[in-house]
Amino acid sequence: MTIEDTLGYTFSNKNLLNRALTRKAYANEKKPQNKECEDQEIFRTLGDAVLKTVLVDLLIASCCKTREEITNRKMELESEEGLAKISRELRIGPFIKLGAGEIKQKANEKQYVLAETLEALIGAIYLDGGFEAARETINKWFKI
Repeated sequence: MTIEDTLGYTFSNKNLLNRALTRKAYANEKKPQNKECEDQEIFRTLGDAVLKTVLVDLLIASCCKTREEITNRKMELESEEGLAKISRELRIGPFIKLGAGEIKQKANEKQYVLAETLEALIGAIYLDGGFEAARETINKWFKI
């Protein structure tokens, strides 16, 4: 099974997927080898913003009637713990490109790494397929 099978999304631009899975430590280790390697950091920021927008949209469409209800449910869904849970369900950990120190620490099993990588993947899906592709994928993952 490929990462795209796991995610339920096929990338047109595989470079976006690769970047979303690349931790900063891994990218930094490649630079001295004259290998151009970009990390997931800016994708995480974009993914976080897209996720917030989609979750609010889905919560309004599904069940939530008040601002407070939307805010509380969104906070629960987008928490580090919530995102890591989805990452574990999708089995993203083995696909994350880690630096040597992160490998020793088994960082791909750590909650914050799983959460950050899921956000980066959302950002990459948005860049690859647009808002509707991101919305459909998030809807599948979160089952709201």
